[in-house]
Amino acid sequence: MQKEMASIVGAENEIKTNIKDTTANPAPLGLLGFGMTTVLLNLHNAGFFALGSMILAMGIFYGGMAQVFAGIMEWKKGNTFGTTAFTSYGLFWLTLVGLLVMPNMGWGNAPENSAMVAYLFMWGLFTAVMFIGTLKLNKALQFVFASLTLLFFLLAFGDATGSAAVKQIAGYEGIICGLSAIYTALAQVLNEVYGRTIAPLWPVK
Repeated sequence: MQKEMASIVGAENEIKTNIKDTTANPAPLGLLGFGMTTVLLNLHNAGFFALGSMILAMGIFYGGMAQVFAGIMEWKKGNTFGTTAFTSYGLFWLTLVGLLVMPNMGWGNAPENSAMVAYLFMWGLFTAVMFIGTLKLNKALQFVFASLTLLFFLLAFGDATGSAAVKQIAGYEGIICGLSAIYTALAQVLNEVYGRTIAPLWPVK
């Protein structure tokens, strides 16, 4: 009896279940939420229009919530990098909107200039470390994270010096960063739809 039980247990241990992941790739959603909101905010920083409800709404719903959703979906796929990046930058947009709106609602004072410098610097530092992770992924993502690192540091420097010129330069650089994220997102969509490389991402070999 014991031999039979041991045989059954051994057979069960040899059974392997392969579960195929049929869920969609959430990265394009996260990248588009980030990229489109970044372009619109930095069109403001570059001086094309004033900061208004359009940017705030994008920051809450597309740059914020959509990226958090994408991060949760990346967690489901076991992608630590994607989970950390999309969830963090989604919450960045929500905190940024909070910094702009909460003082007007009486929920605390507007942040001091030095506080905004620290805020932007810390996000730049985080992005710089995340950029190191992209060195194992593809060159399209490398450009997104490298340009975003530069953007955060330019914005921090602009607030630290009070230079309108630096902030305007950051605006134009941010537009480029956002457009690169949009390209990276739509390239993944088109490549999957057509089953071949329509727009290259230049993977690391």
